[in-house]
Amino acid sequence: MTDKPFLTDVKELRRRARQHIEEGAVTEGYRGDRETVIKLLNEALATEIVCVLRYKRHYFMAQGIHADPIAQEFLTHANEEQGHADEIAGRIVQLGGSPDFSPQGLLTRSHSEYVEGTTLVDMIKEDLVAERVAIDSYTEMIRYIGDNDITTRRMLEGILAVEEEHADDLSSFLADLDKDWKTRDRTAG
Repeated sequence: MTDKPFLTDVKELRRRARQHIEEGAVTEGYRGDRETVIKLLNEALATEIVCVLRYKRHYFMAQGIHADPIAQEFLTHANEEQGHADEIAGRIVQLGGSPDFSPQGLLTRSHSEYVEGTTLVDMIKEDLVAERVAIDSYTEMIRYIGDNDITTRRMLEGILAVEEEHADDLSSFLADLDKDWKTRDRTAG
């Protein structure tokens, strides 16, 4: 064990807290590259907005015998993605940045694409691709941030967990639809 105390002296903590008070939640202990983290978060924000728009379109456009439960899942995912966008925007502000909600350049800032899909299966596949993109990009952001910004890392880890659930839901829908088609082909033939 070292002789170094676990915490900084309380008087020192109080003194540092009074310095640069205009920086809000970002204290001297923040070790991240704020500019880069804000840029990454604005890209994540754009990704979430694009996902909300795609899921909303799929919710309204879903048709067919299996459409109702899948459409409801699209709506649930859209609402959860909107929650992620709100969390990310809030964190950008905490870090002293400005969330970029501008529609201009939205698709170039987003990691995922906006692909409409024409059939229910196409929609599910496009949403699954987008979730897989989000999973990989959030994983990379989490690794990049590491212990330099624990609050942002934890937020991204929470979002990542939901994105993985979304991918699992969509994968299950595809498997169920595939089983149903195989069953219908056997009974029809």
